[in-house]
Amino acid sequence: MNSLIYILIAANLIAFIQMAIDKRLAVKQKSRIPEAQLIAPTLFGGIFGVVLGMILFRHKTAKKSFQFKLFMALVTFGLVVFVTLRSMK
Repeated sequence: MNSLIYILIAANLIAFIQMAIDKRLAVKQKSRIPEAQLIAPTLFGGIFGVVLGMILFRHKTAKKSFQFKLFMALVTFGLVVFVTLRSMK
């Protein structure tokens, strides 16, 4: 159980840091982090880091395609958790 908590913490930290770095790169008009890489931590429970980064840095908040992809990654994570917990019974 402790390792699961560490994975969730790491995924959220990585997601948050990536959002900060990508926002900085966007402001400086430099090469950016691919959206798939920004969304990937969500598949490991990093949704809070991504959303907090979006809010605090005002990053990707107007891009509906990114929000849809993020939502789909969240749904995928939720289904994996549901199926995993269901199979443990």
